[in-house]
Amino acid sequence: MEQRELEELKGRVLCAAVLEKAGFAIDLKESTRRAVKHRRSSDIIIVIHEGRGWFDPLSDAKGDVFSLIQHLDGVGFTEALARAAELVGFRPAEPIFQRPRTQRPIVSLAERWCARRVLRPGSATWRYLRHERHLPESVLRAAIRQDRLREGPHGSVWAAHADDGGIVTGWEERGPAWRGFSTGGAKILFRLGAPEGLRLCVTEAAIDAMSLAAIEGLRDGSLYLSTGGGWSPATQAALRALAARPGAKLVAATDANSQGEAYAGRLREVAETAGCNWFRLRPPGDDWNDALKEKAREEVERRKRRGGLPHARRQHQG
Repeated sequence: MEQRELEELKGRVLCAAVLEKAGFAIDLKESTRRAVKHRRSSDIIIVIHEGRGWFDPLSDAKGDVFSLIQHLDGVGFTEALARAAELVGFRPAEPIFQRPRTQRPIVSLAERWCARRVLRPGSATWRYLRHERHLPESVLRAAIRQDRLREGPHGSVWAAHADDGGIVTGWEERGPAWRGFSTGGAKILFRLGAPEGLRLCVTEAAIDAMSLAAIEGLRDGSLYLSTGGGWSPATQAALRALAARPGAKLVAATDANSQGEAYAGRLREVAETAGCNWFRLRPPGDDWNDALKEKAREEVERRKRRGGLPHARRQHQG
């Protein structure tokens, strides 16, 4: 097959078609317009470049539609071409996002970040974090003091990722009906807590980092981190730099599922390379925000039980 024919075939078959035929399903909650996550049990593939490219977030595997077939089926290039040809004309399911498509902003990341209002009590974002996510005021005010949060559209929150110099490189976007990452931004690390802390608690989302901080009461000497669900070279480099601090302890506080275990394994490799201590801290629920919500529910139940007890009889003075 000539190169022209290869390119034509490649252009007619989307990576999503290969994945759907292989039994993968779209994880809309974890997807963005530019990066659509597909799951099959513990297998994860992220489709990028408008369906023409892919990568495995838990390994170094990536490529085009032909390499995807080889990766999934364990076949050679010639067989991959034949299997791709069988998918010509097949239209895979498309994710339906709740937020309308917008044009790429022309302002810089720093300008976009600074243009958003700092989180303030009583706002829609504040209510979302306090009442839906059950984050306590003490943690929110700590994040405000460290300039980690901004109010996004429609009651959403922006949680900053920054480099070692404190420069904002992007932000996680979370809201009642939206989950994504800043357009044009780069995932490095969300950071909350002691800047020079040696106990490094790594989660997969800023909401989880703040939830763990709430559960632990912003433990002294702890730095609560989030990778934003990514593992870029910049994220890995930032974690290695933190783990290289004398006396550092790397705490893998990732989710209690297969993806979280895979991230924990990567964190252990970082710790071993840096020569620092490593510890696995699993949330009692799927993630730390679930654990925080459960803690809040238990507190409500305790208050109800205490409120239902009969009052002690007053002693009458003689």
